[in-house]
Amino acid sequence: MPEAARSAIVERIANANRGVDAGAREAEYEAIERGYQTVAEMDRTAILATFVERLREYDAQVHEVGPADVAEAVRAAMAQHGQRSAVVSNGFPREWLPRGFELRTEADTSTDAMSATEGALVTCEVAIAHTGTIVLKNSRRLTLLPDRLVCVVRTDQVVETVPEAFARLQGMAADALTFISGPSATADIEMTRIRGVHGPRYLDVVIAPA
Repeated sequence: MPEAARSAIVERIANANRGVDAGAREAEYEAIERGYQTVAEMDRTAILATFVERLREYDAQVHEVGPADVAEAVRAAMAQHGQRSAVVSNGFPREWLPRGFELRTEADTSTDAMSATEGALVTCEVAIAHTGTIVLKNSRRLTLLPDRLVCVVRTDQVVETVPEAFARLQGMAADALTFISGPSATADIEMTRIRGVHGPRYLDVVIAPA
C-alpha cells in the first residue's frame, strides 16, 4: 500500500508537469515578488543580541563565553540537570569536550543506545538571528532521541536573515539539514504546551567567539 500511494503521487506530479513549457515555468518563478529582506541591516553586536533574545524567548538556555571557556560552559550546561552522559556529534572539536562525563561518539552509538543517553553535544552550520534558529547537518538522530541538546555556535556563524542562511547552505543542498528553534514543544494535545514530544526537552546554546 505505501508503495502504491507513492507511485500514485509521483504519477500525479508527472502528469501535472507534462506539457508545461520549461521556459514559461522559469519565467513564472523569476516573476515571484521578493520584497523581503535578503541582507543584513544591523551591525554585528545587534545581530548577536537579537539571536540571544530569540533563543531565550523560545526557552533555550544561552551561555555566552570566551574561546577558552567553551568546555566549561558545556560541562556546566550538562551538570545543571544532573546529566552524566552524552553522545558527541561527528566532528565535535576535542578541545570543547567536558571532562568527567560518559561520552560516546555519534558514529559508534546505536539508535537504541542513543535513545537511552541523557543528551547530545553538537555544533551548527549556521544560525539565524531573526528566527532564533540553529541549523545542523546530518544530525537528525541527535535532535530526536536524547532528552537534552547542547549546541556550540560560533559568532561568525550567526547571520541576520533567513536568505543569508540559505546562501551559506547552498553547498549542503544534498545533505540532511535540521532547523531548530528552541526545545521541542507542542500544544496539539488539548492546547496544553508539552515539551519533548518530538525531540529534546532542553536546549542549551553556547555562543563562543570565532
